[in-house]
Amino acid sequence: MGGLRAVAPSFVASAPGGVAVRTRLKHLSPGDEEVLRLVGAHLGSLASMDLRTRCADGLEHSGDRWALRKRELTPVSSSRWAGAITKASHDQWVLARRGQWAHLRSLEAGVRTIAHRLSLPIGQKGAEGAPGGYRSRREWHAKARRLRVLEDRLSAVRADCDAGTVHVVRGGKRLARTRHHLPAAGLTEAHWRRRWEAERWFCQADGESGKRFGNETIRVSPEGVVSIKLPAPLADLANAPHGRYVLAFGVRFAHRGTEWADRVESNRAIAYRIHLDVGRGRWYLTASWQIPPTATIALDAALAHGVIGVDMNVDHLAAWRLDVHGNPTGGPRRFCYDLSGARDHRDAQVRHALTRLLHWVKACGVRAIAVEDLDFGAEKSREKHGGKKRFRQLVSGMPTGRLRARLTSMADHTGIAIIAVDPAYTSRWGAQHWRKPLTTRNRKTTRHDAAAVAIGRRAQGYPIRRRAAPPLHDQSDRAGHRTVQARPGNPGREGTRPRIPGPRTRSAGPGCGSNAGDQNAQHRSGRSAEHGPWQQDSPPLSL
Repeated sequence: MGGLRAVAPSFVASAPGGVAVRTRLKHLSPGDEEVLRLVGAHLGSLASMDLRTRCADGLEHSGDRWALRKRELTPVSSSRWAGAITKASHDQWVLARRGQWAHLRSLEAGVRTIAHRLSLPIGQKGAEGAPGGYRSRREWHAKARRLRVLEDRLSAVRADCDAGTVHVVRGGKRLARTRHHLPAAGLTEAHWRRRWEAERWFCQADGESGKRFGNETIRVSPEGVVSIKLPAPLADLANAPHGRYVLAFGVRFAHRGTEWADRVESNRAIAYRIHLDVGRGRWYLTASWQIPPTATIALDAALAHGVIGVDMNVDHLAAWRLDVHGNPTGGPRRFCYDLSGARDHRDAQVRHALTRLLHWVKACGVRAIAVEDLDFGAEKSREKHGGKKRFRQLVSGMPTGRLRARLTSMADHTGIAIIAVDPAYTSRWGAQHWRKPLTTRNRKTTRHDAAAVAIGRRAQGYPIRRRAAPPLHDQSDRAGHRTVQARPGNPGREGTRPRIPGPRTRSAGPGCGSNAGDQNAQHRSGRSAEHGPWQQDSPPLSL
């Protein structure tokens, strides 16, 4: 078993540091929509120019350059609008830089894998953890050509990284590429143009603590009245004092509305964003704010009432409840979702599945959920699993990041701890040790259900397998009964059972069982204490 990698210890996931809630801007008048379009288009053009300037600065960016960009934007917008635009540009550059480094590491891994496989003879089998040679000379030739392509891409990305050059598309690279495939996307040119313009608009403002209602640019009163500070070129459109425009109807936040109202009344910082969903023709307002970090509870305290192991899959969550001793109780549960369709539909499916899971966890009285700390960034590469297309599609379809982020946020609001465990061998060992014992005549245990049990046991610190192997020198209990139900730190967990004084049955006297720890004194065939075959003694207390 030397090829198995070490299993990382489990830990309690940290709580999210922010909250975002969204509501719809209903009953907007044509004048309101026209003002929102003009504001978004004007600020969007300024954001595009500022992002181009930030990308041109590259690694030479400094605080003075940031202040200069803000001073240039202030006359054509406002001081606060300029601050929001420059901050958004810098954040977008940083995000693109992180994606560039991830792309660089992916290319390096692909080049290493192909070069290694090309160096092996054709048809050579791979060892555990290392791929073998290619299957045919045709595949070898195709991969040799691909190696040259990847090396050229790698050199170009390295040059960009060294120079601090990033490539950013305001509005999204995916939507920009869709312009060349409109029939396949089911869009007309006019509809695509409306989506493209709406994605490039800019109408978001950062919050300020101590200011009225927590924001001076996009302000929402406790009664839900929305007002916007118009940029300087659009000040003639104001319908309220101090160059502000007030929407005809107010808003109400159904989710976390009380928490939002408390922050507004106490003038604490709240950031807002107004955006248009072109497909539905609806305007939305998103409010976000930071929350103080929640103290992470200890792992033992989270596991005091047991744990529920959850195995994430492409179309469902497999869950099973475990008691404090690591034994599965009740039956398995399955929470299904459908990730086909639009993004909003997928997000709603994930949210509904997690809501049902959390309701069941609260009904069970358990305060911890164990999930795998999955990261498929290196597992779904084309070079590592080139011949396993279905496996790559399966891994790519698993919403691990979305599920983990949303589950952590929703569980923190309900007081349930999320324990992240190492995903190594959970599916394989769970099916090996738990699938058959948990299968009954009326219940068919799946591989995913067994993996949920393995995940829960690993979170509790227990081995996945049900019983430790017997002593190597003998298959009997000569070295004493061994169990894995006790914690690893308990003294004497591998020793013999303690003797309990006094009779346990009517035929056993108080002195019986004194040699329970001496396996040589048991009535076994071939032992020095063997009695005649006609003699029948009472069983010792240790059995």
